[in-house]
Amino acid sequence: MISHTKRLLDREPPYMRYAFLNPYNLSLFAGGVAAGLLTGHTWLLVVTCAAEALWMIFAPDSKVLRAVWFDPAFERARALDKRDARETKLAQVAPDDRARIMRLADQKARIEHLANDNPSLAVDLLGSELAKLDALLDDFADLAIAAFRAEQHGQTFDFEAMRRSWHMHDSQAKSFPVGDPRREVAEKNLAVLRQRRGRYDDLARQIQVTRGQMELIEQTFRLLADEIITIASPSELGIRIDELRVAVEAVRETTNEWEEIEEVEEHERHR
Repeated sequence: MISHTKRLLDREPPYMRYAFLNPYNLSLFAGGVAAGLLTGHTWLLVVTCAAEALWMIFAPDSKVLRAVWFDPAFERARALDKRDARETKLAQVAPDDRARIMRLADQKARIEHLANDNPSLAVDLLGSELAKLDALLDDFADLAIAAFRAEQHGQTFDFEAMRRSWHMHDSQAKSFPVGDPRREVAEKNLAVLRQRRGRYDDLARQIQVTRGQMELIEQTFRLLADEIITIASPSELGIRIDELRVAVEAVRETTNEWEEIEEVEEHERHR
């Protein structure tokens, strides 16, 4: 579902497909062909095929058809896919974060309402800037998913068992002489335990950064709602949102790097 959504949201409207794969065109084309075959009138087949060819040549490029039919149909499809993608994300976050996402969506709607009521903001320029709020809402959901996964992984660390293992191997490393295989194995175990502790510390820091970035998005939405009445141009709104999305992307890259490291280490542990 997610990959399909990304493909649909990123590409241009498929005007050729809309022109051909619609019930009106298919019904007329199939009806004309069927009538020609059933009556034996070859000219009806020729006329039907010629009309279909002319339709497919001119209809996809028609500005009128795009405005009143194709573009609205594509926007409806985009909206449905976006809703499905968001519902998929909501299913992957903690209940508390799910409630935060819903509150943030309400805040976004309030900002859009206030922006449309601001006479200083040109409506034609405002749309592209407000669209960034929607992307920022998706960023918040992505951060919530990353934080939830990291917190779940953090719960797998059994520090009491790690502590017992540390004392046992530390004692062995100190008890056996250099060159003894038992000492070498103990030292290797100690090295792995140090690495695991370091990974946990990295994970804890990453969770703090991710959670902090989530709160920053929430606070920025509230600030935008406070300032939207006095903002003089859409660019001011866009600059603030762009700056926040750059910070979110930095957090996302760090999260991805940590997850890649964890995947490699998990693979190595199971070899």
